[in-house]
Amino acid sequence: MDWSSYLEAGEVLRWEGRPAPRCFTFRNWKHSLFGILLLVLALYWQVVGYQLAKVYEAAWLGWMPLPFIIIALYLSVGHLVLARLEWEKVYYAVTDRRILALRGLRSIRFQSMPLAQLSYFRIKPLGESLGTVRVSCSDSPSPLVVCCIEHPRSMTDLLEEALRANGVAVQRGE
Repeated sequence: MDWSSYLEAGEVLRWEGRPAPRCFTFRNWKHSLFGILLLVLALYWQVVGYQLAKVYEAAWLGWMPLPFIIIALYLSVGHLVLARLEWEKVYYAVTDRRILALRGLRSIRFQSMPLAQLSYFRIKPLGESLGTVRVSCSDSPSPLVVCCIEHPRSMTDLLEEALRANGVAVQRGE
C-alpha cells in the first residue's frame, strides 16, 4: 500500500498491516446463525403464504414474507460476501504522529487519530497471534478499531511508546 498521499510532510511510517482475511470476513459469524434461523422461518412462511394466497385468492399473502427472506439472506450469507469484498480495501498504519486506517466497500473512508491525543487501547485476542485493537483518543468519542491483525504486539508496542510520551502509565497485561 502506498501511504504517501495520506502522510503529512516529514511524517514517517513505522508500522503497516492488513486484517487476516478469514478473521475479517467471519468476525460477525453470529449474525449468520440468526440469519439461517430467520431464513428457515421466512421460507416456511412463504410456503404457507403461497398456499393461503391460492385458497383465498389474495396475492398479497404470497408476497408478505418476501422482505423477511431478503433480510434473512443478507444476515445468513450476504454480510459475509460484503465483508470479503471490503477486506481488499482495508489497510492500517502507524506513523510517528498518527494511527491511520483505510476501509470501505464502494468509497474508501480514511480515518486518522493523532498519537499525541491517545488515551488508551485494548487488545481483544482472537487467537495465538491474532487480535483486534480498539484505540481511543481523548478528543474523539468513537474509538478506532483495527480488526483482526496478525501479531498485534508489533503495533501495540508503538502505541505503548506513544502513551508513555503522553504521560499515561502503561501496564502490560500478559
